[in-house]
Amino acid sequence: MKTPRTLAALVPLLFLAACGTQQGAGPGAGAVGPGLPVEGTQWTIGAVTVDGARSAAPPGARVEIAKDGRARGNTGCNHFGAGVAVRGDTLTVSPDEVTEIGCPADLRRFETALFKAFSGELKGVLKGKALTLTSPDGRRGVELTAEPDAPFLGTTWTVDALLSGTTAASLPAGSEGKAKLTFGKDGRLTGSLGCNRVTAPARISGARITLGAIATTRMICTGPQMDLETKLYEALDGPLSYRLDHRTLTVTDADGQGFTATAG
Repeated sequence: MKTPRTLAALVPLLFLAACGTQQGAGPGAGAVGPGLPVEGTQWTIGAVTVDGARSAAPPGARVEIAKDGRARGNTGCNHFGAGVAVRGDTLTVSPDEVTEIGCPADLRRFETALFKAFSGELKGVLKGKALTLTSPDGRRGVELTAEPDAPFLGTTWTVDALLSGTTAASLPAGSEGKAKLTFGKDGRLTGSLGCNRVTAPARISGARITLGAIATTRMICTGPQMDLETKLYEALDGPLSYRLDHRTLTVTDADGQGFTATAG
């Protein structure tokens, strides 16, 4: 059995109280009723506006609203959850949980702005694939774009978090965006573990992945990239299970160790 890694747990968004957001909305606290067809789609977050200041979102920022009245997403660093009630063209959003991954300063600033913008009452305007959410006073807003589902095979998956059970940890600082993997239709895994190129036979059966011998190049890279590579190499050891959720891939082994990755 592999040694558990130190990971950040999913915790209440206590700090949001100071921002005037609602709390305590557990699973199912919201409700999706007749109105904007926002549920069941993964939305890429393009930008947020708070008090007239617009902040472009980092890669990987996304949110999905399920039919059970829960929103789940990623700020570009941390995963978050919220209760959502949809009535007509209005969404009432109650953020209530977020992982505690340490983020670079620029990502922390965007994350803070996102939690301020994506909360409370928001009026939605849907035009094609673009959804704009704006507060009644016009001082807060979120710009979203609907993204098509990504196929498991043939998609380049960019690793964005490490997993242990139900908890997630950030990638080593400086290694973000370095690990990219593709499960090819030719039955091979190819890509990079963060530093070296990797290839291996990959047999897919249902939701199971069985990898053959993993071959890598032998470059020596910076500490964070090698640290990520070591963790991913360990995670890919042995039979694996995968789950595909729109444009998010989750891969875990029998011990619950693994990673999440985003299409692109």
